Amino acid sequence: MHRTSMMGRAEANDPPRKGIIRMIAGGPAGGDSQRARKAQVRKAYGTKMKEITCQRCPLIKFDQEEQNGPGILGNDALVITALLTNYEIECVFIDSGSSADILFGDVYDQMRLGDVPLEAVDTSLYDFAGEVVHPRGMISLPLTLGTSPIRKTCLLKFLVVDIPSAYNVILGRPTLNVFRAIISTYLMKIKFPVVGGVGEAQADMLQARKCYVEAIKRGKKRVLEEASGEENPSKRGKDPMPRPELKEEDPIAVQPMEELLTVELIPVIQIK
Repeated sequence: MHRTSMMGRAEANDPPRKGIIRMIAGGPAGGDSQRARKAQVRKAYGTKMKEITCQRCPLIKFDQEEQNGPGILGNDALVITALLTNYEIECVFIDSGSSADILFGDVYDQMRLGDVPLEAVDTSLYDFAGEVVHPRGMISLPLTLGTSPIRKTCLLKFLVVDIPSAYNVILGRPTLNVFRAIISTYLMKIKFPVVGGVGEAQADMLQARKCYVEAIKRGKKRVLEEASGEENPSKRGKDPMPRPELKEEDPIAVQPMEELLTVELIPVIQIK
């Protein structure tokens, strides 16, 4: 009786809620039409917990020895280098808060993937200011994470977006779930199961900080342009700060860890 009354008093003393702030998301992850998205919500209401059989996978852990890594020096973002088709892409941002995987339009153009058609996408993306971004389309490409000889390749769907960005690619929850990846922002590392072991990708602290500085600079430029009444370059789909030319590198052997669709690869090219 005493316990019940204590709980009742505690609830009575809770301050009134001013409102509820929910997450902002976009893209076709929950369906590419209003009907499909509503069906996803209804499905969540009716979902009951049930026992499922999980695939066997190795134990993924972060050891004490790994705490000597760069992550303890600051609160930097997870920015890595990855292989997309046969392009070595730098400035790849790991964002667990994103509901979509993003390939920025100027990078897509540099990759010269004209033989791979873009799929039409009806669902827009929304930023935290409420501005709408309409993707150019969606494309399926093989992404490889890890370092030789332990690598993993999965086929992913990327939204091609024509807006300026300090990053080349954003890998969101779809990538993390497909790779079954675990991230540590403290150690600046991402780990994922592969056949017979655990693969990992170490974030680049210098790359992360350069991207951060560039993002801040672009943000300030955008504010000044809007204040002066100039046209925002992001609305034209053009990047006011061109990226460096592509550099050809020696071929890197990609060893898929899972069954993938057959795609024609071109020589490895580095995109910074």
